Amino acid sequence: MEDMRALSYGLGRQYFEERDYRGAIRALKPVVDETPDDVGTRLLLARAYYHSALLKPAEAHLLEVIDRQPTEYYAHLMLARTLERQSRPDEALKHRRIAAALTGDDELLASQSH
Repeated sequence: MEDMRALSYGLGRQYFEERDYRGAIRALKPVVDETPDDVGTRLLLARAYYHSALLKPAEAHLLEVIDRQPTEYYAHLMLARTLERQSRPDEALKHRRIAAALTGDDELLASQSH
């Protein structure tokens, strides 16, 4: 089973790199379902949902990543972007602030929508 997960992850990563985000979702979702604590795979799946404009599932997976690993700055940044795309800037600002605090990079405070 480990080999199948590795193969699916590799395929998902390849689809993502080729910008076939729907293909990445199909490959990565079973891996995340089978290994829900794998933060890296879940983050890649969330990114694929985001780039496919499937913002609700992206948000749900990003919240799971943050729940499991609260210091994952990129999950906070991606969640902020996801919330901004849903016209929820006030909620997004909280996660931009956390990302900036975790990295020391105040440029992360700037919304993409400005």
